[in-house]
Parts: sequence; structure tokens; C-alpha cells
Amino acid sequence: MIRAVVFDIGETLISDDRGWGAWADWLGVSRHTLSALVGAVVAQGRDNADALRLVRPDIDVEAERAAMERAGRGEALDESDLYPDVRPSLAALRASGVRVVVAGNQTARAAELLRALDLPVDALATSGEWGVAKPAPEFFARTVELAGVAADEVLYVGDHPQNDVGPAQSAGLRTAHLRRGPLGHLWADGEEARAADWRVGSLAELVDVVRAE
Repeated sequence: MIRAVVFDIGETLISDDRGWGAWADWLGVSRHTLSALVGAVVAQGRDNADALRLVRPDIDVEAERAAMERAGRGEALDESDLYPDVRPSLAALRASGVRVVVAGNQTARAAELLRALDLPVDALATSGEWGVAKPAPEFFARTVELAGVAADEVLYVGDHPQNDVGPAQSAGLRTAHLRRGPLGHLWADGEEARAADWRVGSLAELVDVVRAE
């Protein structure tokens, strides 16, 4: 039985377009160039931030992020960053009686911005607040604590097979791979994505998943 559904954030609830666009503008390269570099490092199985290092090899990402904040060009999120199926799907899941939680690899600032959107969720946390990030087992232990139910009663939903599906399953959670964003599409037919308990193309499909359980 699924008693809690936990959502990844980037390319699950929100589009990453704004964030990468801000980085491209800050580093003085075209948005297309940085987007292509992100795709290249993702295809190689590297960290997303390696795309920034290809533009500026000596970059200190956190120091640069702080400089962007001081310049008034830091992180920003609003309703337009949410995928269209987010609010109705989260609300429908809550109405079905399950606990709805958000937990993903984002900064503490992103958590503040997400809370300001007043999403229909019961709890929300980010790796920046916890000091531990996916795919570390500790992240999923914290996720289960936040969900407030047994691990095998938690469904974790995300687009990244290596960060979301595999480690969540290793921690005893149920999993749904979402075919969304570059990672979700690139590895949709890969072994790790196919190992998910469910594979979906929209968050709206999760309502039927929960009901069937």
C-alpha cells in the first residue's frame, strides 16, 4: 500500500530552463551553448555542474552562486516554472488520502522559494537544508522520516534513474520514473528506468497508481 508520494524537484515539479538560462547569462555564453553542454555532460554520466566548468574551468560554483545573489541575479521561482500537471496532480493525490511530500537536490534558497508557492503538499525539504544529497542513502533515510510512514509505503517519483530510481529502491522505497526533461527522456528506456515499479509520462498518472494499490 502506498501511503506517501514523494517528489523530486528539478524536471519533476519545475522546469530547469530559468536556472540554466540565468547561469548562461551570468557566464556570458549563449543559452543554447550552455544547454548543449548540459546535455553533453549528462549523456556522459557526469554531474550537471561540469557544464559550468566547461565554460569556466576554474569556477567555484557556490562562490559564483553567492555572487549572483549579491548582484540581484540569484535563484528565482514562480508559478510559470511549475509544469502544468503539478498543482492538480498533487491536490488530487492529497484528496485520495496519501501524504504528499517534496524532497530533492536543491539549495536551501530553492526550498524557501518553493514554500512561497504554497503547493498542496504536507512537507517539503531540500538537500541544501539537510546537508546531504541524492544518491546518498542518508538522503533517502531523511526522505522516509519526512514521509512519516514505512519505507515500503513510500513512492518516490523522479526523472533521474541514477539519482532517483536506483538509490530509492536500494533504500526500500517504491519508485516511479518520470519521462520528463533531458534526463528523463535520455534514459527512459535504460535498464535503471525500466527497473522502476512504474514508468509514467505525467504526474496525473500517479493518481491511478495510488488508487490501484
